[in-house]
Amino acid sequence: MAKRRRVVSREPKFSLRINNQIRVPRVRLVGDNLDAVSEVAGKEITPDIYYTNKAVQWAEALDLDLVEISPKADPPVCKIIDYKKFLYDKKKKEKELKAKSAKTVIKEIRFGPNTDDHDFDFKLRHAKKFLEEGAKVKAYVQFRGRAIVFKDRGELLLLKFLKELEEYGAAEALPKMEGRRMIVMISPKKIKKK
Repeated sequence: MAKRRRVVSREPKFSLRINNQIRVPRVRLVGDNLDAVSEVAGKEITPDIYYTNKAVQWAEALDLDLVEISPKADPPVCKIIDYKKFLYDKKKKEKELKAKSAKTVIKEIRFGPNTDDHDFDFKLRHAKKFLEEGAKVKAYVQFRGRAIVFKDRGELLLLKFLKELEEYGAAEALPKMEGRRMIVMISPKKIKKK
């Protein structure tokens, strides 16, 4: 029995209809190349509605493509541009946006219900540093065995922690129990860049 081959589409991710793929009778023509189109057409071309076959002829005369930018509009909006360059620029913009989007880092700080002042201060300094760097801080009190009866101590500890970090970050919600942990998330405050 012969194996079936999987067919992989080679279509680009941004598939827009171009030139003769545009099947509507009329399109709204917009864009920067309208001056060049006016020279080819022999008349003044302004952003307006034109017959699709005429627009395709003007695009071919300029060695460019008629590209359907907004297919859901009535009539569809088209531009006369270089399609390959358009795709290249679009991919480049998406790459830049992806690079600019910051990845959220979450740092965890664990306490016990009976954490001493020295340990508290040590972990507080770390939390301040994390928040200044722009990372979120997930602070939690881990209750082991019978320590679960000291929930009020854990809540007081986390509230004290939040109070100390007021100028560095803000809590997303009040401390809450999840299983044997009491958790609070702290987001960094936005620092105004000069």
